[in-house]
Amino acid sequence: MKKIFAIVALAIGLASCGNSAKEEALAKEQAMAAVRDSLKLDSFKRAEVAKQELLKEQKHQAELAAARRSASSSYSSSGSTTTSSAGTTTAAQKKGWSSAAKGTAIGAGVGALSGVLIDKKDGRGAIIGGLAGAGAGYVIGRSRDVKSGRVQPKN
Repeated sequence: MKKIFAIVALAIGLASCGNSAKEEALAKEQAMAAVRDSLKLDSFKRAEVAKQELLKEQKHQAELAAARRSASSSYSSSGSTTTSSAGTTTAAQKKGWSSAAKGTAIGAGVGALSGVLIDKKDGRGAIIGGLAGAGAGYVIGRSRDVKSGRVQPKN
């Protein structure tokens, strides 16, 4: 009987020691997760602050550019008009794809896909559909460019 109590007591003692180690490991894991989450939130906050500072700087640069343009336009009225018009066309150009280019690419892809699905003759439908879609996409994109002011309409 004494042996049974000794074995049970030893088993309980070993079992209780094992659980605390698991609990400690779990607590450490939760603490590490909390630290990682707080670092992520901190980096997001810093990124947001940096974005706001960048927007303020861009607004300031735009105000300076507008002031320069107004000063150069008053100078160009008495002087040469070439510098004023060259400065405004450079500022009016936007970077990136125009709507006409985007429309052409999207229209060509959709037209080619539609052509393959409609006419299954060795790519003939893809070619015809791609050309038709590219033309339609260009026309739609060009009209958006004219509306947005990226391109001056032809008279």
